[in-house]
Amino acid sequence: MSAQERLTDALYGAGWGTVKKLPEPVAVRLGRTIADVAWKQRGKGVLRLESNYARVVPDAGPERLAELSLAGMRSYLRYWMESFRLPAWSAERIASGLDVKDLHHLTDGMAAGKGVVLALPHLANWDLAGAWVTTKLGIPFTTVAERLKPETLYDRFVAYREGLGMEVLPHTGGTAFGTLARRLRDGGLVCLVADRDLSSSGVEVGFFGETARMPAGPALLAQQTGARLLPVTLWYDDSPVMRGRVHPPVEVPASGTRAEKTSVMTQALADAFATGIADHPEDWHMLQRLWLKDLDPARDPATSPAPDQEGTTS
Repeated sequence: MSAQERLTDALYGAGWGTVKKLPEPVAVRLGRTIADVAWKQRGKGVLRLESNYARVVPDAGPERLAELSLAGMRSYLRYWMESFRLPAWSAERIASGLDVKDLHHLTDGMAAGKGVVLALPHLANWDLAGAWVTTKLGIPFTTVAERLKPETLYDRFVAYREGLGMEVLPHTGGTAFGTLARRLRDGGLVCLVADRDLSSSGVEVGFFGETARMPAGPALLAQQTGARLLPVTLWYDDSPVMRGRVHPPVEVPASGTRAEKTSVMTQALADAFATGIADHPEDWHMLQRLWLKDLDPARDPATSPAPDQEGTTS
């Protein structure tokens, strides 16, 4: 393990070990302070966030984009402060921490017994949403986690999410899809963060007027198992309670090849994600490159820099 990896692991360990012990108002103030300092430093993540917001809000000038990126960093650190503290929250605090519109799409799908796939973008706090599902609704679910470096950091995330009642599978290794399909055929619930493709073999979609690539997994799982596919969007307001919406089911097209059906369904997910992101852009924690013009300089050689590593939101 490199020195940088050891430092990263130690910082996250300190977060889970220390922040969860702080009184909530203190943790809130700490998160905002860290966000403001990071924003003022104008590092790669902040610049990328601002660049992504420029596509979401194309008529925003430099001043508006700066306001958005500051609000975005504060939202991002709220996510981290909440996540560090979640293991110490009571069941009552978790159950009261989220208010969801149109929840019947999920509960009706589970009652049908054919399984449900929830697909979310990196909006607000998806970990809190997961803990709410296992705690408030009493529904266990399976998810997939990106393998982080160092391995000890990945282990921390797995232990953290398993402690919240989730079954966590590694993104790499080739066995996750089969396990997810089995869970769905048994009538279970699968939750996937699905607005950024990690395999480079995803589906190209139109997203805020340009082409991006999103994972095919949610659509393929729904096709192969008969599970209901539901987009979910989350957001913060000025209260301690996070808000959410379960969107109507994405239907499997009646005709077409598997690839054609997957393309149509993934585009429908992207459209639902875009609706939630456009309404609450500051809560979209996308500090990485997403659009193909940014990922592949050949797509736009005049304006696109070479890809680099800009961290992870996990």
